[in-house]
Amino acid sequence: MEWRPWSGARGDGWVGERAQASGDTPRSPGEKRVFSRCEKHVSVLSDSLEELPETDEPVWILGKQYDLQAEKSKLLSDISARLWFTYRRKFSPIGGTGPSSDAGWGCMLRCGQMMLAQALICKHLGRDWGWEKHQEQPEEYQRILKCFLDRKDCCYSIHQMAQMGVGEGKSIGEWFGPNTVAQVLKKLALFDEWNSLAVYVSMDNTVVIEDIKKMCHMCPSDLTHDSSSSSYNGLDWNTDCPGQTSGWKPLLLIVPLRLGINQINPIYADAFKECFKMPQSLGALGGKPNSAYYFIGFLGDELIYLDPHTTQTFVDTEENGTVNDQSFHCQQSPPRMKILNLDPSVALGFFCKEEEDFDNWCGLVQKEILKPQSLQMFELVEKHPAHWPPFIPPTKPEVTTTGAAVLVPIKEIIHCNGRRRKVKVK
Repeated sequence: MEWRPWSGARGDGWVGERAQASGDTPRSPGEKRVFSRCEKHVSVLSDSLEELPETDEPVWILGKQYDLQAEKSKLLSDISARLWFTYRRKFSPIGGTGPSSDAGWGCMLRCGQMMLAQALICKHLGRDWGWEKHQEQPEEYQRILKCFLDRKDCCYSIHQMAQMGVGEGKSIGEWFGPNTVAQVLKKLALFDEWNSLAVYVSMDNTVVIEDIKKMCHMCPSDLTHDSSSSSYNGLDWNTDCPGQTSGWKPLLLIVPLRLGINQINPIYADAFKECFKMPQSLGALGGKPNSAYYFIGFLGDELIYLDPHTTQTFVDTEENGTVNDQSFHCQQSPPRMKILNLDPSVALGFFCKEEEDFDNWCGLVQKEILKPQSLQMFELVEKHPAHWPPFIPPTKPEVTTTGAAVLVPIKEIIHCNGRRRKVKVK
């Protein structure tokens, strides 16, 4: 397998060659044995991670600061509370005849799942929610977890993500880059009625405030509007959305970036770390050659991350309808890597439950990221650039599967929306 940075039109810096996915010669039995040994070696390394050092420097995890000397136990509990999605094996074949494990190719998809899961935790349970082993959890927590089970009828499953990636030019079993994962999540979120997120993926390193506010204030309407009504692309964007008392649709903001050519430019390091201090932070997607990680914080010049490169057996719901969640939380000291070893292709994530959260985020970006006389990681602009095509907020396609008839066959059931519902292709 080969990985190399690539500066593509959409900002993906991840290019992998997988024999069976690309139509090349399949792996020989000897190659498969080597691959299996590599997977086992990754698991062993994960079990022998270096402990957090004794230091006076603060640790930042998804917008929260910890004193490592006095709050180490609290810090580790916070990290273990994050949902941890790893390679799995023995799930139903993707597409009916595809792979039954994502080991070796699904690491960036798993990282995307972790970032989205953190957004859903913040939406339903709050950033301060904690998880304890063998303790009963809120109903919302179980519903969130079920959205990501490795089943074709779960809205953010590896099946749905891999097959939605086909529309982004990625074959099933091919590695994704951070931007591709962001685009896939944006599309899948359109079918998730329970969480009802507005997913905005920036383009050309630019976040447009006007476009985000239009998208987050819109709600579908079956009403006929006259010419004087406030509408945009046939949709309301006033503050009267049913089920949303504030009139604001919770925002998942993803900012794909390329912070260098073959390696990260050191000038971006401080601004990159500042993003983990923001209360809206969902961390970052990225990694290094051969590996994708979900970065959740930093200590000094080291990034702290959750590592998906451990292969576990598929877990399904039990007879009582709950999910045994013990394998979905990493209960070890978290791994770290030097920030300058980061591949330059990354994607930052932020969650703004209310409009006030987004306004606050804009202020923090102006103050901490867009400092005068410094090379800016990305731009934040008030108005939609005149030379860009008109902004058309994403809307649910006519197809009531996840974007294509091959993804979820007719009469399959989608679980993510909290009720059993048959779907069909119109």
